[in-house]
Amino acid sequence: MDPIFFAGSILILLFSVILHEVMHGVVALKFGDHTAERAGRLTLNPIPHIDLFGTILLPALLIFTGSPILFGWAKPVPVNPLNFSHLRKGELMVSAAGILANFSLAIAAALIYHLLNAMPQTFPAIVGSLLRFTVLINLVLGVFNLFPIPPLDGSKILLSQLPYNLARSYSRIEPYGFLILLVLLMVPIGGTSLLQGILGFFVGLLSGLLGF
Repeated sequence: MDPIFFAGSILILLFSVILHEVMHGVVALKFGDHTAERAGRLTLNPIPHIDLFGTILLPALLIFTGSPILFGWAKPVPVNPLNFSHLRKGELMVSAAGILANFSLAIAAALIYHLLNAMPQTFPAIVGSLLRFTVLINLVLGVFNLFPIPPLDGSKILLSQLPYNLARSYSRIEPYGFLILLVLLMVPIGGTSLLQGILGFFVGLLSGLLGF
């Protein structure tokens, strides 16, 4: 692997997962919760956001094992929904904020890539490769976090919309969320895992819409 592309892709992944978490805190602040702000987490400085496993070890493992799917996460930003000015709307918007940030980054990178391709001047191949990676990794992060499995954002979005009794029943699977994700990652289907197959399908669909 080109060392410049490797270094650039790590920086892009790091920025993408950090922005995802920061946006949770920014939107929480808009709804009256200062928890993330007081914890010093409304910053793009990577140090407060690094999670040893999700930000470093897992991406490195996926890269070195040649995984077709690369993803990771930053340390979750602390949020207290009890401080929201509007509880259910706040939970929905805060949970969706990180996903929307990733999809926005993917769209922005795709637009820049197509704009550069439309110009008569050529641009360095490494720039195109990194822009394509930015699109891919942010689509992966956005789709992955949409899964309705705790502790992913999709589960919180679903919980914010369910009637109280259904939400209470659904929340009981939260202690088993990582186990469910692990099972999905291990169940084989078509030469890959069920989790990678689902991710690959939706990421391929969205990347096609973006012209990739």
